[in-house]
Amino acid sequence: MKFPRYPKYKPSGIDWLGEGPAHWEVKRLKYSASSNDEALPETTLPEFELRYVDIGNVDSAEGIIAAEQLTFDTAPSRARRIVRDGDTIVSTVRTYLRAIAPIRNPPENLIVSTGFAVIRPRMIDPHFLSYALRESSFVETIVARSVGVSYPAVNASEVGTIPIPLPKSNEQRAIAEFLDRETSRLDTLVGKKRELIEKLKEKRTALISRTVARGLNSNVKLKPSGIKWLGDIPERWELLPLTKYVAEKSDYRGKTPEKVADGVFLVTAKNVRMGWIDYEASQEFVLEEDYAEIMRRGLPKGGDIVFTTEAPLGNVALVDREDVALAQRIIRFRVQPKRFVSQFALYGMMSDHFQIQLKLLATGSTAEGIKASKLHQLKLLAPPRHEQVAIADYLDRETAKLDRMMEKVEAVIKSCRNTAPP
Repeated sequence: MKFPRYPKYKPSGIDWLGEGPAHWEVKRLKYSASSNDEALPETTLPEFELRYVDIGNVDSAEGIIAAEQLTFDTAPSRARRIVRDGDTIVSTVRTYLRAIAPIRNPPENLIVSTGFAVIRPRMIDPHFLSYALRESSFVETIVARSVGVSYPAVNASEVGTIPIPLPKSNEQRAIAEFLDRETSRLDTLVGKKRELIEKLKEKRTALISRTVARGLNSNVKLKPSGIKWLGDIPERWELLPLTKYVAEKSDYRGKTPEKVADGVFLVTAKNVRMGWIDYEASQEFVLEEDYAEIMRRGLPKGGDIVFTTEAPLGNVALVDREDVALAQRIIRFRVQPKRFVSQFALYGMMSDHFQIQLKLLATGSTAEGIKASKLHQLKLLAPPRHEQVAIADYLDRETAKLDRMMEKVEAVIKSCRNTAPP
């Protein structure tokens, strides 16, 4: 998209800004906005209800994507920053995540982490400011000024020294309105692509569920499974209690380990996706000297299955590296190799018939979870071992095709975000 040029330009004096319209000013952020004006006092009543936003709840493209309902006494000590309509929150820790989001019509008692700088407009249009703070060069400047390797951070006062362009007030509003329209158009396109991804995910789940319940031979003789929602299964297959055929099981519930900026990577429930471990979803670390105590119930080995017991319930993945610690809300299984192939067991636990069992056994109204005492009730379909190998190989190939399709759609979404106005 091309726009008409202004009559006259001048050097901004800032390398990454280059030239700008001659009538625009360039000033440090602190002259147009303040930061961290309000915070919850330590005298706040314990029962005070708040909606808490942490760094992980903010997406660089979509803004705030989640908030946790808490009371002051149950909230983490970093849940202190008060935000108002028109503010913009800028992450000052783990700045590589580029977690920046405008605050528009926030719900009552929205509180954000002290890991954010809450930027409040004073002499600038709030919508224009929110776009200026998400401009790529501004964001990269924050990242570049951060200190630290594993947990890079920058002071809010340092953010205030970064220069931003300042058009006249009427231009600020016009620019913000234009960007609202254009980003809305792109958001609509992205929304349609997201719908396509959801359909591909549903197709992937259906493929897994159908294959681990019926196998690869469509002409095989069937028998009743005895379970209404499962239906018939191949005659030579069994439906076995999962824990009975587990060679090793470790439940890591207990004292929450101390988190540090650098050390052993801690795999939390947030990292465990449906079928793989996402090391970017959450990046937490524990001290190396605490590792033996944290993992005293059993060390992970390649091919072990990790299973989330709540928040979310029932996500499973294979251990693909052994130099990690496992957090609470995760149980590790090592299946008996004579009875189960790990990759087949993984697909079995991802299937509808296993996930339905979890739902039936789950407890909790707001966050579903399963008690360790109920795990023995979970059953897994068990074909002969050679069939498990063939099924796992087939699903590896076919799910990889769907994954590649989803990656292509994600690339289109990323392209839309990259070409979008800031």
